[in-house]
Amino acid sequence: MKPVNEILNNNKEKLRLTGLSKEELENMALAFGEKKFRASQIASWLYIKSVSSFEEMTDIKKDFREKLSQNAIITDIKIKTKQISTDGTLKYLLEFKDGNTAECVLMRFDNRANLTACVSSQIGCAMGCKFCATGQRGFIRNLEPYEILEQILTIQRDTGLKVTNVVFMGQGEPFNNYQNMMKAIKLINDCLMIGIRRITVSTCGIVPKIVQIAEEELVPTLAISLHAPNSILRKQIMPVEIRHNIEDLKKALKFYTEKTGKRVTLEYILIGKLNDTKECAAELAHFMKDLKCNVNLIPYNPVSFCPEFKKPDKKNIMKFKYILETSGKKVTVRLERGADIDAACGQLRGKVER
Repeated sequence: MKPVNEILNNNKEKLRLTGLSKEELENMALAFGEKKFRASQIASWLYIKSVSSFEEMTDIKKDFREKLSQNAIITDIKIKTKQISTDGTLKYLLEFKDGNTAECVLMRFDNRANLTACVSSQIGCAMGCKFCATGQRGFIRNLEPYEILEQILTIQRDTGLKVTNVVFMGQGEPFNNYQNMMKAIKLINDCLMIGIRRITVSTCGIVPKIVQIAEEELVPTLAISLHAPNSILRKQIMPVEIRHNIEDLKKALKFYTEKTGKRVTLEYILIGKLNDTKECAAELAHFMKDLKCNVNLIPYNPVSFCPEFKKPDKKNIMKFKYILETSGKKVTVRLERGADIDAACGQLRGKVER
């Protein structure tokens, strides 16, 4: 993004406010001849109250609101499509300034106060996981920090609700957009006031970045898309295994848990008659025995682009869970959310663009 003063001196371009840090908002206020404290007021309206117009900023004097309206915009991102599930899940397809689109989801769970936003980090993805709709599209570009933040703000503006948790589990591999992801996490933490313990990043296993993030000042919780208990089976469905094999991944996860004291979550999609056998469960139990982790089992939901993969039987899911629990780890089966609204990453975007 261009410096604030440069944009304000350019009559053709308005300053976009969402994504500006508190320091940048202070610079903007000073450039308008206002006091620094105005920045805190604007930040509250933008990030806590999630307003969509300057008129709503009622504790800011009228002439300053008029200056803002003439020289700035709150956002340049539009909701292209919105779907509402019978279970309360909301899925959005957002259109960015360049016409590209990405998805975000608001997940609500019965009897829980938490409202979780699932955000995308890239448009498309280069990782090529066989079961993923986004991977079928290939990589287009990285999302900017403000474009990641805007997914949460769009949800808050549209619903009037306050997001409490953020998971980087949408389109893209977050660690392939590392710098922008970390900047977005800082904005989410500083501006949206969402604690770092409530921010989770899901990766397919980029080993050097797992080590790097353990050394950061702000360290989110890690979720690892494992999906197989050994290298041979993992290579069949996840090309990342060729560059970052499962044993190196385990070493990196041990470093992360020892360095940060945090527990990781192993995500495991159960695909019928492929990786849902009792032999796979026993092998996975052995793999994670000396790892500080939880396990989240995800029953595969069949999609048209991958007809060879099948949904697992319920009895096999329960057997798999039971075998893993003998290792003493916490094992959960993910509740199916938004199955009636193209909830899998990339499904809605692919459907709309087709």
